[in-house]
Amino acid sequence: MNDNVYSLFETRFRADEDAACLWLPDRDDWRYADLEDRASRAAGALVDLGVQSGDRVVTQTEKTPEALALYLGCLKLGAIYVPLNTAYTVAELEYFLSDAKPALLVCDPSHGTNVSVERQRPGMVDPWATSGAGPQAEPKAPAVGHAEQVESDVPIETLDASGRGTFADRMDAAQVLESTVSRTVDDIAAIVYTSGTTGRPKGAMLTHGNLSSNARTLCDAWGWRSDDVLLHALPIFHVHGLFVALHCVFVGGGSMVFLPRFDADSVIEQLPRSTVMMGVPTFYTRLLARDAFSRDVCQGMRLFISGSAPLAAQTFAAFEARTGHRILERYGMSETLMSTSNPLVGERIGGTVGFALPGVEARIANDGGVLGEGEIGGIEVRGPNVFRGYWEMPDKTAEEFSSDGFFQTGDLGVMDGEGRISIVGRAKDLIISGGYNVYPKEVETLMDDMPEVSESAVIGVPHPDFGEGVVAVVVPRDGPVDVAMVERALKDRLARFKQPKRVICVEDLPRNVMGKVQKNALRERFANLFA
Repeated sequence: MNDNVYSLFETRFRADEDAACLWLPDRDDWRYADLEDRASRAAGALVDLGVQSGDRVVTQTEKTPEALALYLGCLKLGAIYVPLNTAYTVAELEYFLSDAKPALLVCDPSHGTNVSVERQRPGMVDPWATSGAGPQAEPKAPAVGHAEQVESDVPIETLDASGRGTFADRMDAAQVLESTVSRTVDDIAAIVYTSGTTGRPKGAMLTHGNLSSNARTLCDAWGWRSDDVLLHALPIFHVHGLFVALHCVFVGGGSMVFLPRFDADSVIEQLPRSTVMMGVPTFYTRLLARDAFSRDVCQGMRLFISGSAPLAAQTFAAFEARTGHRILERYGMSETLMSTSNPLVGERIGGTVGFALPGVEARIANDGGVLGEGEIGGIEVRGPNVFRGYWEMPDKTAEEFSSDGFFQTGDLGVMDGEGRISIVGRAKDLIISGGYNVYPKEVETLMDDMPEVSESAVIGVPHPDFGEGVVAVVVPRDGPVDVAMVERALKDRLARFKQPKRVICVEDLPRNVMGKVQKNALRERFANLFA
Protein backbone atom coordinates (compact mmCIF):
# COMPACT_ATOMS: atom_id res chain seq x y z
CA MET A 1 0.00 0.00 0.00
CA ASN A 2 1.27 3.46 -0.91
CA ASP A 3 0.67 5.97 1.90
CA ASN A 4 1.85 8.94 -0.16
CA VAL A 5 -0.85 11.57 0.38
CA TYR A 6 -0.77 12.28 -3.35
CA SER A 7 -2.17 8.78 -3.94
CA LEU A 8 -5.20 9.84 -1.91
CA PHE A 9 -5.63 12.98 -4.04
CA GLU A 10 -5.01 11.10 -7.28
CA THR A 11 -8.07 8.96 -6.70
CA ARG A 12 -10.25 12.07 -6.67
CA PHE A 13 -8.45 13.66 -9.63
CA ARG A 14 -9.12 10.65 -11.84
CA ALA A 15 -12.68 10.11 -10.71
CA ASP A 16 -13.53 13.74 -11.52
CA GLU A 17 -11.10 14.36 -14.38
CA ASP A 18 -13.60 16.25 -16.55
CA ALA A 19 -15.03 18.28 -13.65
CA ALA A 20 -13.94 21.82 -12.88
CA CYS A 21 -11.28 22.05 -10.21
CA LEU A 22 -9.98 25.65 -10.19
CA TRP A 23 -12.17 28.58 -11.15
CA LEU A 24 -9.68 31.29 -12.13
CA PRO A 25 -11.01 34.87 -12.40
CA ASP A 26 -8.57 36.09 -15.09
CA ARG A 27 -7.52 32.84 -16.79
CA ASP A 28 -8.96 29.70 -18.31
CA ASP A 29 -10.27 27.38 -15.61
CA TRP A 30 -8.51 24.11 -14.80
CA ARG A 31 -10.24 20.73 -14.75
CA TYR A 32 -9.03 17.96 -12.48
CA ALA A 33 -7.38 16.38 -15.52
CA ASP A 34 -5.46 19.60 -16.11
CA LEU A 35 -4.28 19.72 -12.50
CA GLU A 36 -3.15 16.10 -12.53
CA ASP A 37 -1.30 16.58 -15.80
CA ARG A 38 0.50 19.70 -14.57
CA ALA A 39 1.35 18.05 -11.24
CA SER A 40 2.80 15.03 -13.04
CA ARG A 41 4.80 17.29 -15.35
CA ALA A 42 6.03 19.29 -12.35
CA ALA A 43 7.25 16.02 -10.85
CA GLY A 44 8.95 15.21 -14.15
CA ALA A 45 10.58 18.64 -14.23
CA LEU A 46 11.91 18.08 -10.71
CA VAL A 47 13.42 14.77 -11.82
CA ASP A 48 15.06 16.55 -14.76
CA LEU A 49 16.61 18.98 -12.25
CA GLY A 50 18.05 16.12 -10.22
CA VAL A 51 15.60 16.26 -7.32
CA GLN A 52 15.06 12.89 -5.64
CA SER A 53 12.67 11.50 -3.03
CA GLY A 54 13.52 12.93 0.36
CA ASP A 55 15.18 16.06 -1.06
CA ARG A 56 13.89 19.42 0.15
CA VAL A 57 12.39 21.83 -2.38
CA VAL A 58 12.07 25.36 -1.02
CA THR A 59 9.48 27.61 -2.66
CA GLN A 60 8.78 31.31 -2.31
CA THR A 61 6.25 31.98 -5.03
CA GLU A 62 3.05 33.90 -5.55
CA LYS A 63 -0.26 32.04 -5.49
CA THR A 64 -0.85 30.56 -8.95
CA PRO A 65 -2.15 27.25 -10.33
CA GLU A 66 1.41 26.45 -11.41
CA ALA A 67 2.62 26.91 -7.81
CA LEU A 68 -0.09 24.49 -6.73
CA ALA A 69 1.07 22.00 -9.39
CA LEU A 70 4.63 22.33 -8.06
CA TYR A 71 3.43 21.44 -4.55
CA LEU A 72 1.59 18.38 -5.84
CA GLY A 73 4.55 17.41 -8.01
CA CYS A 74 6.79 17.41 -4.94
CA LEU A 75 4.37 15.10 -3.15
CA LYS A 76 4.10 12.75 -6.12
CA LEU A 77 7.90 12.48 -6.37
CA GLY A 78 8.26 12.01 -2.62
CA ALA A 79 10.28 15.22 -2.27
CA ILE A 80 9.80 17.37 0.83
CA TYR A 81 7.94 20.61 0.15
CA VAL A 82 9.16 23.69 2.07
CA PRO A 83 6.90 26.74 1.47
CA LEU A 84 8.00 30.20 2.58
CA ASN A 85 6.02 33.38 3.09
CA THR A 86 6.38 35.65 0.07
CA ALA A 87 6.97 38.59 2.43
CA TYR A 88 10.27 37.21 3.73
CA THR A 89 13.28 39.30 2.81
CA VAL A 90 16.47 38.06 1.17
CA ALA A 91 18.23 38.06 4.55
CA GLU A 92 15.51 35.86 6.03
CA LEU A 93 15.48 33.59 2.98
CA GLU A 94 19.19 32.91 3.33
CA TYR A 95 18.65 31.52 6.82
CA PHE A 96 15.91 29.13 5.68
CA LEU A 97 18.02 27.85 2.81
CA SER A 98 21.03 27.33 5.04
CA ASP A 99 18.89 25.39 7.51
CA ALA A 100 16.80 23.29 5.08
CA LYS A 101 19.74 22.49 2.75
CA PRO A 102 17.46 22.12 -0.27
CA ALA A 103 18.17 20.52 -3.62
CA LEU A 104 16.24 23.33 -5.33
CA LEU A 105 14.81 26.80 -4.74
CA VAL A 106 11.81 27.92 -6.81
CA CYS A 107 11.00 31.58 -6.33
CA ASP A 108 9.47 34.65 -7.88
CA PRO A 109 12.14 36.50 -9.87
CA SER A 110 11.81 39.48 -7.52
CA HIS A 111 12.33 37.40 -4.38
CA GLY A 112 15.38 35.24 -4.44
CA THR A 113 17.34 35.24 -7.69
CA ASN A 114 19.96 37.39 -5.98
CA VAL A 115 20.16 35.44 -2.76
CA SER A 116 23.34 33.82 -1.52
CA VAL A 117 22.53 30.23 -0.60
CA GLU A 118 25.96 28.73 -0.13
CA ARG A 119 25.36 26.10 2.53
CA GLN A 120 27.03 26.84 5.87
CA ARG A 121 28.86 29.84 4.41
CA PRO A 122 30.93 31.57 7.12
CA GLY A 123 29.34 34.86 8.09
CA MET A 124 25.95 33.72 6.77
CA VAL A 125 23.38 36.50 6.93
CA ASP A 126 21.22 35.62 9.93
CA PRO A 127 18.44 38.09 10.81
CA TRP A 128 17.85 36.13 14.02
CA ALA A 129 21.43 36.48 15.26
CA THR A 130 21.77 37.54 18.89
CA SER A 131 22.98 41.12 19.22
CA GLY A 132 24.99 42.72 21.96
CA ALA A 133 28.49 42.59 23.36
CA GLY A 134 30.27 39.79 25.10
CA PRO A 135 31.66 36.37 24.25
CA GLN A 136 28.21 34.89 23.52
CA ALA A 137 27.27 37.54 20.97
CA GLU A 138 26.99 36.62 17.30
CA PRO A 139 27.94 38.98 14.47
CA LYS A 140 25.32 41.56 13.61
CA ALA A 141 23.55 40.64 10.37
CA PRO A 142 24.28 43.05 7.51
CA ALA A 143 21.37 44.24 5.42
CA VAL A 144 21.11 42.54 2.02
CA GLY A 145 19.15 44.13 -0.78
CA HIS A 146 17.55 42.51 -3.80
CA ALA A 147 20.02 44.26 -6.11
CA GLU A 148 23.09 42.48 -4.76
CA GLN A 149 24.30 39.70 -7.08
CA VAL A 150 26.07 36.82 -5.37
CA GLU A 151 26.98 33.21 -6.10
CA SER A 152 24.78 30.25 -5.22
CA ASP A 153 25.40 26.51 -5.03
CA VAL A 154 21.69 25.61 -4.88
CA PRO A 155 19.88 25.59 -8.25
CA ILE A 156 17.32 28.38 -8.57
CA GLU A 157 14.25 28.24 -10.81
CA THR A 158 11.70 31.04 -11.20
CA LEU A 159 7.91 31.12 -11.19
CA ASP A 160 6.23 34.50 -11.35
CA ALA A 161 2.79 35.85 -10.44
CA SER A 162 1.45 35.07 -13.93
CA GLY A 163 2.52 31.43 -13.66
CA ARG A 164 5.48 31.83 -16.03
CA GLY A 165 9.21 31.48 -15.50
CA THR A 166 11.98 28.95 -15.94
CA PHE A 167 10.21 26.29 -13.90
CA ALA A 168 6.97 26.78 -15.84
CA ASP A 169 8.96 26.31 -19.07
CA ARG A 170 10.44 23.10 -17.66
CA MET A 171 6.93 21.84 -16.80
CA ASP A 172 5.81 22.53 -20.37
CA ALA A 173 8.67 20.48 -21.76
CA ALA A 174 8.82 17.71 -19.14
CA GLN A 175 7.53 14.18 -19.47
CA VAL A 176 4.89 13.25 -16.92
CA LEU A 177 6.01 11.16 -13.96
CA GLU A 178 3.68 8.20 -14.40
CA SER A 179 3.93 6.49 -11.03
CA THR A 180 3.52 8.08 -7.61
CA VAL A 181 6.58 7.33 -5.49
CA SER A 182 5.80 5.07 -2.54
CA ARG A 183 5.90 6.71 0.89
CA THR A 184 4.97 5.51 4.38
CA VAL A 185 2.79 7.37 6.86
CA ASP A 186 5.95 8.37 8.76
CA ASP A 187 7.84 9.81 5.78
CA ILE A 188 8.11 13.60 5.72
CA ALA A 189 5.89 15.34 3.17
CA ALA A 190 6.53 18.97 4.09
CA ILE A 191 8.51 21.21 6.41
CA VAL A 192 6.74 24.35 7.61
CA TYR A 193 8.86 26.92 9.39
CA THR A 194 7.43 28.40 12.54
CA SER A 195 9.15 30.96 14.74
CA GLY A 196 10.30 30.10 18.22
CA THR A 197 10.41 32.15 21.39
CA THR A 198 14.13 32.72 20.78
CA GLY A 199 13.24 34.19 17.40
CA ARG A 200 15.08 31.55 15.34
CA PRO A 201 12.53 29.67 13.19
CA LYS A 202 12.08 25.93 13.52
CA GLY A 203 11.08 23.56 10.71
CA ALA A 204 8.02 21.51 11.68
CA MET A 205 8.18 18.16 9.88
CA LEU A 206 4.73 17.05 8.70
CA THR A 207 4.34 13.49 7.45
CA HIS A 208 2.20 11.95 4.73
CA GLY A 209 0.20 10.35 7.54
CA ASN A 210 -0.36 13.71 9.25
CA LEU A 211 -1.69 15.27 6.05
CA SER A 212 -3.92 12.41 4.93
CA SER A 213 -5.46 11.70 8.34
CA ASN A 214 -6.24 15.36 9.02
CA ALA A 215 -7.78 15.85 5.57
CA ARG A 216 -10.11 12.87 6.03
CA THR A 217 -11.05 14.01 9.52
CA LEU A 218 -11.89 17.55 8.42
CA CYS A 219 -13.95 16.39 5.43
CA ASP A 220 -16.06 14.28 7.80
CA ALA A 221 -16.26 16.91 10.54
CA TRP A 222 -17.31 19.69 8.18
CA GLY A 223 -19.65 17.58 6.03
CA TRP A 224 -17.70 18.10 2.83
CA ARG A 225 -19.76 17.46 -0.30
CA SER A 226 -18.78 16.70 -3.87
CA ASP A 227 -20.76 19.75 -5.04
CA ASP A 228 -19.09 22.18 -2.63
CA VAL A 229 -17.37 25.23 -4.09
CA LEU A 230 -14.64 26.58 -1.82
CA LEU A 231 -13.90 30.31 -1.95
CA HIS A 232 -10.11 30.19 -1.60
CA ALA A 233 -8.58 33.61 -0.83
CA LEU A 234 -5.87 32.40 1.58
CA PRO A 235 -2.14 32.23 0.80
CA ILE A 236 -0.77 28.78 -0.01
CA PHE A 237 2.51 29.07 1.92
CA HIS A 238 0.57 28.64 5.17
CA VAL A 239 -0.97 25.55 6.81
CA HIS A 240 -4.46 27.07 6.61
CA GLY A 241 -4.57 27.73 2.87
CA LEU A 242 -2.31 24.89 1.79
CA PHE A 243 -3.12 21.84 3.90
CA VAL A 244 -6.56 22.62 5.31
CA ALA A 245 -8.39 24.36 2.46
CA LEU A 246 -6.86 22.60 -0.55
CA HIS A 247 -6.87 19.14 0.97
CA CYS A 248 -10.57 19.30 1.81
CA VAL A 249 -11.29 19.83 -1.88
CA PHE A 250 -8.81 17.18 -3.05
CA VAL A 251 -10.22 14.56 -0.68
CA GLY A 252 -13.87 15.56 -0.40
CA GLY A 253 -14.38 16.71 -3.97
CA GLY A 254 -15.97 19.81 -5.44
CA SER A 255 -14.14 22.79 -6.83
CA MET A 256 -12.72 26.11 -5.71
CA VAL A 257 -12.70 29.73 -6.71
CA PHE A 258 -8.94 30.30 -6.64
CA LEU A 259 -8.30 33.98 -5.90
CA PRO A 260 -4.70 35.22 -5.93
CA ARG A 261 -5.22 37.03 -2.61
CA PHE A 262 -7.93 38.32 -0.32
CA ASP A 263 -9.75 41.37 -1.63
CA ALA A 264 -13.09 42.15 0.01
CA ASP A 265 -14.77 43.32 -3.20
CA SER A 266 -13.59 40.26 -5.15
CA VAL A 267 -14.75 37.93 -2.38
CA ILE A 268 -18.20 39.54 -2.30
CA GLU A 269 -18.40 39.16 -6.08
CA GLN A 270 -17.57 35.43 -5.88
CA LEU A 271 -19.69 34.53 -2.83
CA PRO A 272 -22.90 33.79 -4.83
CA ARG A 273 -21.15 30.94 -6.72
CA SER A 274 -19.55 29.50 -3.55
CA THR A 275 -20.72 27.26 -0.72
CA VAL A 276 -17.77 27.26 1.74
CA MET A 277 -15.25 29.91 2.74
CA MET A 278 -12.22 29.58 4.99
CA GLY A 279 -10.58 32.70 6.32
CA VAL A 280 -8.71 34.42 9.11
CA PRO A 281 -10.61 36.84 11.39
CA THR A 282 -9.26 39.80 9.41
CA PHE A 283 -11.18 38.56 6.35
CA TYR A 284 -14.45 38.68 8.24
CA THR A 285 -13.90 42.11 9.79
CA ARG A 286 -13.08 43.53 6.37
CA LEU A 287 -16.19 41.99 4.83
CA LEU A 288 -18.34 43.44 7.59
CA ALA A 289 -16.91 46.87 6.78
CA ARG A 290 -18.44 46.67 3.27
CA ASP A 291 -22.05 47.74 2.75
CA ALA A 292 -22.27 45.35 -0.21
CA PHE A 293 -21.67 42.39 2.10
CA SER A 294 -25.23 41.29 2.88
CA ARG A 295 -27.44 38.35 3.66
CA ASP A 296 -28.39 38.15 -0.01
CA VAL A 297 -24.86 37.54 -1.31
CA CYS A 298 -24.43 34.79 1.31
CA GLN A 299 -27.68 32.97 0.65
CA GLY A 300 -25.99 30.10 -1.23
CA MET A 301 -23.27 29.64 1.36
CA ARG A 302 -23.23 26.50 3.47
CA LEU A 303 -20.37 27.24 5.84
CA PHE A 304 -17.95 29.98 6.93
CA ILE A 305 -14.84 28.75 8.81
CA SER A 306 -12.31 30.83 10.73
CA GLY A 307 -8.87 30.06 12.09
CA SER A 308 -5.17 31.01 12.36
CA ALA A 309 -5.99 33.61 15.03
CA PRO A 310 -8.69 34.03 17.70
CA LEU A 311 -12.04 35.24 16.38
CA ALA A 312 -13.46 38.00 18.56
CA ALA A 313 -16.87 37.24 20.05
CA GLN A 314 -18.02 40.64 18.75
CA THR A 315 -17.10 39.66 15.18
CA PHE A 316 -18.90 36.33 15.60
CA ALA A 317 -22.07 38.13 16.76
CA ALA A 318 -21.90 40.88 14.14
CA PHE A 319 -21.41 38.34 11.36
CA GLU A 320 -24.43 36.34 12.45
CA ALA A 321 -26.56 39.48 12.67
CA ARG A 322 -25.54 40.57 9.16
CA THR A 323 -25.68 37.21 7.34
CA GLY A 324 -27.56 34.72 9.49
CA HIS A 325 -24.44 32.48 9.52
CA ARG A 326 -22.58 31.44 12.64
CA ILE A 327 -18.88 31.24 11.81
CA LEU A 328 -17.34 27.86 12.65
CA GLU A 329 -14.10 28.48 14.55
CA ARG A 330 -11.45 25.78 14.81
CA TYR A 331 -7.98 25.52 16.33
CA GLY A 332 -4.70 24.29 14.96
CA MET A 333 -1.08 25.20 14.37
CA SER A 334 1.82 24.32 12.11
CA GLU A 335 2.92 21.47 14.36
CA THR A 336 -0.50 19.83 14.72
CA LEU A 337 -2.57 20.83 11.69
CA MET A 338 -6.17 20.99 12.99
CA SER A 339 -6.88 19.71 16.51
CA THR A 340 -10.30 21.06 17.53
CA SER A 341 -13.42 22.41 15.88
CA ASN A 342 -16.79 23.80 16.75
CA PRO A 343 -19.48 21.41 15.53
CA LEU A 344 -21.02 21.45 12.08
CA VAL A 345 -24.31 20.35 13.64
CA GLY A 346 -24.88 21.69 17.13
CA GLU A 347 -24.15 24.87 19.01
CA ARG A 348 -21.23 27.01 17.89
CA ILE A 349 -20.20 29.39 20.65
CA GLY A 350 -18.32 32.56 19.83
CA GLY A 351 -14.96 32.84 21.57
CA THR A 352 -14.43 29.06 21.74
CA VAL A 353 -12.60 26.66 19.43
CA GLY A 354 -14.88 23.69 20.08
CA PHE A 355 -14.07 20.08 20.81
CA ALA A 356 -11.16 17.78 19.99
CA LEU A 357 -11.59 16.36 16.50
CA PRO A 358 -12.25 12.61 16.16
CA GLY A 359 -9.05 10.67 16.73
CA VAL A 360 -7.39 13.63 18.48
CA GLU A 361 -6.92 13.90 22.23
CA ALA A 362 -6.82 17.35 23.82
CA ARG A 363 -6.34 18.27 27.46
CA ILE A 364 -5.56 21.18 29.75
CA ALA A 365 -2.47 20.56 31.87
CA ASN A 366 0.39 22.08 33.80
CA ASP A 367 3.52 20.77 35.45
CA GLY A 368 1.40 19.21 38.16
CA GLY A 369 -0.71 17.14 35.80
CA VAL A 370 -4.04 17.25 33.98
CA LEU A 371 -6.38 20.02 35.12
CA GLY A 372 -10.11 19.83 35.69
CA GLU A 373 -13.12 21.68 34.33
CA GLY A 374 -12.75 25.46 34.37
CA GLU A 375 -9.05 25.46 35.28
CA ILE A 376 -6.63 27.42 33.10
CA GLY A 377 -3.53 25.66 31.86
CA GLY A 378 -1.57 24.68 28.79
CA ILE A 379 -3.37 23.11 25.83
CA GLU A 380 -1.81 19.75 24.93
CA VAL A 381 -2.76 17.48 22.04
CA ARG A 382 -1.96 13.97 20.86
CA GLY A 383 -3.02 12.13 17.71
CA PRO A 384 -2.20 11.27 14.09
CA ASN A 385 -2.28 14.98 13.24
CA VAL A 386 0.74 15.83 15.41
CA PHE A 387 3.99 16.44 13.58
CA ARG A 388 7.08 14.23 13.64
CA GLY A 389 9.34 16.86 15.20
CA TYR A 390 11.51 19.87 14.37
CA TRP A 391 13.95 19.56 11.48
CA GLU A 392 17.42 18.75 12.82
CA MET A 393 16.40 19.82 16.35
CA PRO A 394 15.95 16.59 18.35
CA ASP A 395 16.53 18.29 21.71
CA LYS A 396 13.97 21.01 20.97
CA THR A 397 11.52 18.36 19.79
CA ALA A 398 11.90 16.42 23.03
CA GLU A 399 11.30 19.58 25.08
CA GLU A 400 7.93 20.19 23.45
CA PHE A 401 6.40 16.79 24.26
CA SER A 402 5.16 15.52 27.62
CA SER A 403 6.38 12.21 29.01
CA ASP A 404 3.20 10.51 27.74
CA GLY A 405 3.45 11.88 24.21
CA PHE A 406 1.26 15.01 24.22
CA PHE A 407 2.50 18.03 22.26
CA GLN A 408 2.58 21.12 24.45
CA THR A 409 1.17 23.85 22.21
CA GLY A 410 2.20 26.82 24.34
CA ASP A 411 -1.37 28.17 24.26
CA LEU A 412 -3.32 28.61 27.47
CA GLY A 413 -6.90 27.37 27.57
CA VAL A 414 -9.80 26.21 29.64
CA MET A 415 -12.15 23.27 29.06
CA ASP A 416 -15.80 23.18 30.10
CA GLY A 417 -17.70 20.16 31.35
CA GLU A 418 -18.63 19.09 27.82
CA GLY A 419 -15.03 19.17 26.59
CA ARG A 420 -15.31 22.45 24.73
CA ILE A 421 -12.06 24.46 24.74
CA SER A 422 -11.60 28.21 24.94
CA ILE A 423 -8.21 29.83 24.39
CA VAL A 424 -7.46 32.44 27.04
CA GLY A 425 -3.89 33.41 26.24
CA ARG A 426 -0.50 32.19 25.12
CA ALA A 427 2.23 30.85 27.30
CA LYS A 428 4.67 31.42 24.48
CA ASP A 429 5.31 35.05 23.73
CA LEU A 430 3.49 35.06 20.42
CA ILE A 431 1.60 37.73 18.48
CA ILE A 432 -0.87 36.70 15.75
CA SER A 433 -1.41 39.59 13.35
CA GLY A 434 -3.64 39.04 10.34
CA GLY A 435 -3.35 35.29 10.85
CA TYR A 436 0.47 35.30 10.77
CA ASN A 437 2.73 34.48 13.70
CA VAL A 438 5.07 37.18 14.97
CA TYR A 439 7.51 36.37 17.76
CA PRO A 440 8.59 39.51 19.65
CA LYS A 441 12.15 38.33 20.22
CA GLU A 442 12.76 38.25 16.48
CA VAL A 443 11.71 41.91 16.15
CA GLU A 444 13.39 43.05 19.37
CA THR A 445 16.77 41.59 18.35
CA LEU A 446 16.87 43.75 15.23
CA MET A 447 15.43 46.85 16.90
CA ASP A 448 17.96 46.70 19.72
CA ASP A 449 20.68 46.89 17.07
CA MET A 450 19.44 50.34 16.05
CA PRO A 451 21.79 53.07 17.33
CA GLU A 452 18.76 55.16 18.37
CA VAL A 453 17.34 52.39 20.61
CA SER A 454 18.56 51.55 24.11
CA GLU A 455 16.15 48.64 24.56
CA SER A 456 12.77 47.52 23.26
CA ALA A 457 9.77 45.38 24.13
CA VAL A 458 7.47 44.21 21.35
CA ILE A 459 3.87 43.37 22.21
CA GLY A 460 0.59 42.62 20.49
CA VAL A 461 -2.52 44.62 21.37
CA PRO A 462 -6.09 44.35 20.04
CA HIS A 463 -6.48 45.63 16.49
CA PRO A 464 -9.89 45.94 14.77
CA ASP A 465 -8.57 44.64 11.43
CA PHE A 466 -5.57 42.40 12.14
CA GLY A 467 -6.74 40.87 15.42
CA GLU A 468 -3.51 42.00 17.03
CA GLY A 469 -1.30 44.89 16.02
CA VAL A 470 2.46 44.75 16.54
CA VAL A 471 3.61 47.55 18.86
CA ALA A 472 7.19 48.39 19.83
CA VAL A 473 7.73 50.06 23.20
CA VAL A 474 11.23 51.52 23.18
CA VAL A 475 13.62 53.33 25.49
CA PRO A 476 15.44 55.80 23.18
CA ARG A 477 19.12 56.63 23.54
CA ASP A 478 18.79 60.33 22.73
CA GLY A 479 15.91 61.73 20.70
CA PRO A 480 12.54 60.11 19.95
CA VAL A 481 12.18 56.99 17.80
CA ASP A 482 9.28 56.77 15.34
CA VAL A 483 7.76 54.23 12.95
CA ALA A 484 9.54 55.64 9.91
CA MET A 485 12.94 55.16 11.54
CA VAL A 486 12.08 51.58 12.46
CA GLU A 487 10.81 50.81 8.96
CA ARG A 488 14.07 52.02 7.46
CA ALA A 489 16.11 49.92 9.89
CA LEU A 490 14.09 46.74 9.29
CA LYS A 491 13.65 47.07 5.54
CA ASP A 492 15.03 43.98 3.72
CA ARG A 493 15.72 42.32 7.06
CA LEU A 494 12.24 41.51 8.34
CA ALA A 495 8.93 40.71 6.64
CA ARG A 496 6.57 43.67 6.58
CA PHE A 497 3.82 41.91 8.56
CA LYS A 498 6.24 41.50 11.49
CA GLN A 499 7.20 45.17 11.66
CA PRO A 500 5.62 47.43 14.31
CA LYS A 501 2.54 49.38 13.36
CA ARG A 502 3.17 51.79 16.24
CA VAL A 503 6.28 52.82 18.16
CA ILE A 504 5.93 54.23 21.67
CA CYS A 505 8.81 55.86 23.55
CA VAL A 506 9.08 55.45 27.32
CA GLU A 507 11.71 56.31 29.93
CA ASP A 508 11.86 52.79 31.36
CA LEU A 509 10.33 49.38 30.70
CA PRO A 510 8.34 47.90 33.62
CA ARG A 511 10.13 44.95 35.24
CA ASN A 512 9.46 42.45 38.00
CA VAL A 513 11.78 41.72 40.91
CA MET A 514 13.75 39.30 38.72
CA GLY A 515 14.35 42.02 36.15
CA LYS A 516 12.06 40.50 33.51
CA VAL A 517 10.09 42.97 31.41
CA GLN A 518 6.41 42.84 32.39
CA LYS A 519 4.80 42.68 28.98
CA ASN A 520 1.41 42.02 30.53
CA ALA A 521 1.59 45.50 32.07
CA LEU A 522 2.47 47.00 28.68
CA ARG A 523 -0.38 45.16 26.98
CA GLU A 524 -2.83 46.47 29.59
CA ARG A 525 -1.47 50.00 29.34
CA PHE A 526 -1.74 50.16 25.55
CA ALA A 527 -4.76 47.88 25.07
CA ASN A 528 -6.83 50.67 23.48
CA LEU A 529 -4.11 51.99 21.20
CA PHE A 530 -5.94 50.92 18.02
CA ALA A 531 -9.46 51.34 19.37
